[in-house]
Amino acid sequence: MTAHVTVGMDESPESLAAARWAAEEASLLDVPLHLMHVEEWPITAEVPVLSAEALVERYESLLRNTVDRVRRERPGLEVTTEMARGRASAELTAAANESEVTVLGSRGLGGVVGFLIGSVSLAVVGRARRPVVLVRSPEDTRAATSVPGADGPPSGIVLGLDIDQPCDPVLAFAFGQAARRNEELRIVHSWSPSPAYGYAAILDPGVGSGLGLRAAEGLADMVRPWRQKFPAVRVTERAVVGPAAAELVDASRSAGLLIVGRRSRRSPVGPHLGHVAHAAIHHSPAPVAVVPFE
Repeated sequence: MTAHVTVGMDESPESLAAARWAAEEASLLDVPLHLMHVEEWPITAEVPVLSAEALVERYESLLRNTVDRVRRERPGLEVTTEMARGRASAELTAAANESEVTVLGSRGLGGVVGFLIGSVSLAVVGRARRPVVLVRSPEDTRAATSVPGADGPPSGIVLGLDIDQPCDPVLAFAFGQAARRNEELRIVHSWSPSPAYGYAAILDPGVGSGLGLRAAEGLADMVRPWRQKFPAVRVTERAVVGPAAAELVDASRSAGLLIVGRRSRRSPVGPHLGHVAHAAIHHSPAPVAVVPFE
């Protein structure tokens, strides 16, 4: 199949923001953009049979209007559409597995608008074998990215990295994004000493500084080959003490994109997301890219 970027569509503001983000990504990758809506089937109590035909017409119109908007904003970009029928999570996951990147709308905790918000988007992120990006509405993003002392809109790419496990697909995605977008890549590794080390540090403060130095060295060693592959990418690295989820969400408030990894699980029973990815999806105001790795 030809390489392409897929975006899942409904009528929410988040979905329209996702379409714009996906169109930019497709342009940067020089691949077609594929707009997809899934008609939930079989019909549920929330979607009565009598209204199903009207809903199909509404979503066909949504796809046409989005195509027109994308072509006005990005002349020359190839755009295709699809109206699928089935379970949204299953259909979108299958589509994601055939795409370079899949983009969905997201409101994080609290809101429920459209099928892309909540359980469906989480299911796709937790099962897809390819990167999935979740995008907020512009209003939600502006409301949550007011950073005291910051100049201009959010920019740069933040990557949360665990140096204790190999994650080359995550690094490849992050450096590729930074190179294509000409953005600074800010890599954050969070670590916490075990209780035993904590007690030792009370007696010898040098213990904590030694652990921090080893964390920084480990981070530098993991990133060094990618710096060499992408010499034009501006990179900063930070090894910080504290919970990874909180550090990344805080860093995302001034970023244009947050990237986290997700270890793939071969078990077919349910989606699998770690607590850091969960926190990023629910609380980061920036778009969140979740990249699976073995």
